[in-house]
Amino acid sequence: MSRRILAVALVPYALWLVFAYEYHFLDGVNLAFHEAGHIFFGFLGMTLHIFGGTLLQLLVPLLCAGHFLRQSQRFEPLVCLFWLGESLMYTAWYMGDAVRMEIPLVGGGEIHDWHWLLGRFGLLAYTPLLSGATHVLASAIVLGALGALLWLAFRPGPSGLTAR
Repeated sequence: MSRRILAVALVPYALWLVFAYEYHFLDGVNLAFHEAGHIFFGFLGMTLHIFGGTLLQLLVPLLCAGHFLRQSQRFEPLVCLFWLGESLMYTAWYMGDAVRMEIPLVGGGEIHDWHWLLGRFGLLAYTPLLSGATHVLASAIVLGALGALLWLAFRPGPSGLTAR
C-alpha cells in the first residue's frame, strides 16, 4: 500500500519537474553530492575537478539503484532512477545558466562549472540547446521511472506487488 501511495504522490511532482522545474529543497541534497564531487575528483585535473561535481551528483542515484538491484528489489531502484532524472533536471537548470551566470555559487565561488566546461570546449553558444536537451532527457527518465513505478504498484497480482 505504501508503494502505491508513493507512486501516486510522485505524479504531481513529476509533472512539476517536467513542465515548471525550479530549484527546490531536494536539490540541496543533489548540491551536497555535487560539491563533494569537486573534492573527490579534484586530484584528476581541472576538467574532471569541474565536471566531477555533476558526475558524482548523477552517480549517487545510480549507485543507490545498483545497491537495490543487487538485493533483487524492483521498486526501490526505480525510485532511484526517478531521483536521477530529478538530479539531471538540476543539471539542466545549472547548465542553462552558463551564459547568464546569475545563480549564486556555493561559497561565493568564481568558477561557474558549466560556463567553464562549455567555454573550454567551444560550446557556450549552444548552451540553450544543450540545456534543453538535458531537460528533455531528464523528463524522459522521470516519466519513464514514474510509469514503471505506477505499473509495479498497481499491477494485478497476489498483493499488487509480487516483487520485494
